[in-house]
Amino acid sequence: MRRIIVLGSTGSIGTQALEVIRANPRSFELVALAAGSNAELLGEQAAQFRIDDTALGAQQAEQLVRDVDADVVLNAITGSIGLGPTLAALKAGRTLALANKESLIVGGELVTQAAAEGQIVPVDSEHSALAQALRSGTQAEVRRLVVTASGGPFRGRSRKELTSVTPAEALAHPTWDMGRVVTTNSATLVNKGLEVIEAHLLFDVDYDDIEVVVHPQSIVHSMVEFVDGSTIAQASPPDMRLPISLGLDWPHRTAGVGVPLDWTKASSWDFEPLDDDAFPAVALAKSVGRAGRTFPAVFNAANEQAVDAFHEGRLPFLGIVDTVARVVEAHDSPDQLSVESLSEAEAWARATADQFIAAG
Repeated sequence: MRRIIVLGSTGSIGTQALEVIRANPRSFELVALAAGSNAELLGEQAAQFRIDDTALGAQQAEQLVRDVDADVVLNAITGSIGLGPTLAALKAGRTLALANKESLIVGGELVTQAAAEGQIVPVDSEHSALAQALRSGTQAEVRRLVVTASGGPFRGRSRKELTSVTPAEALAHPTWDMGRVVTTNSATLVNKGLEVIEAHLLFDVDYDDIEVVVHPQSIVHSMVEFVDGSTIAQASPPDMRLPISLGLDWPHRTAGVGVPLDWTKASSWDFEPLDDDAFPAVALAKSVGRAGRTFPAVFNAANEQAVDAFHEGRLPFLGIVDTVARVVEAHDSPDQLSVESLSEAEAWARATADQFIAAG
C-alpha cells in the first residue's frame, strides 16, 4: 500500500490519477490533495476521498509535501511554479512521480542533484515509455533515445502554410485533450523540445543521442535503440492512466488501468522525420539544454508569454518560437544556478518577450 499525495488534483493528470487510486484501493491510499485555484472541485475531491489535508496554490502545496507523511508525491502542477513542491518532495525523501516537466527543465541541476537514484519517476507518456524500454539494457548499451511526437494539428504543413494559423486551429490536437498552453506547445512542438531536455536530465543521455520522430497514431510512445541494433518500443493506446499508475507504483504494473491494443485488427503505424524548418522548436530546445544554467528557464518563460500573446491576437503563430529564439539569444545567464537566479531569469524573460512582442 503506497500513501499518495496528488498535487494539481483538479487538472487532467490529477483527475485521472484519482481515478487510478479509486479503482485500486488495495494498492494506493490518497492522503493529501493540492490544486492551483479550483477550490470548489478540490473540496469535492477531498469529500469523496475523506481527505483532511488539502492545499490551494503552489506555496501551500510545498508546505503540504513537507507536513504530510507519504510514500509518493505526484506533481501534476502546471508550469515552473511546480519547482518548489518538486524540491520539497525530494528533500523529504518521497518518490516523486513527475508530471510537472517544467520543474525539472527549469530547475535542471538543482533538481537532479537533490534527487537520489531512482527517486524521480516520469509520468509523461514519452518518458514513462523510455523508462520502461531502458530496463532492457544497461546505460552503456544505449545508443540513442527516440522520442515520438504526434506532429500536432499541423503535421505535414510547410512553414509558409503556418503563417495564417488561428488559435482555434492550434487547439485542435488530434490525440490528446490538454490545457491551452500545453496544447499550443504541441502545435509548435515546443512541448517536444521541452521533452528532449527532460529526457536528457532524467536519463543522462547526450543531446546528440536524442532524436524526435513524428508518429501520428500516438501508439508507440517512445523507443530506445541499443548498440547491437535492437530497438525496444513501448506501445499502447493513448491513455495517461497507464503512465500515471506506473508513476505511483514504479516499477510495478497495476492490472486493468488501460485497454491493450487489439492485435486481431489490421492497423498501420507511420513514422516520419521531423521538419526542422517548419518546426524549429526542437533544435532550439536542444541548444538551450546544452547551454544549461538559466537558459531553459528563459526558454520556458518566454514561450508562456508568447503563447498568451498568440491567443490574444498580438502575435502570429510562427511568432511564438521566433520570439522565444530572440529572447534566448539576448539572455546572459549567471554562472551560478539557484532558485533566486531562476526566478530573476524568468522575470527577465517574460519582460523581454513582452517588449519584443509589443515592438512587433
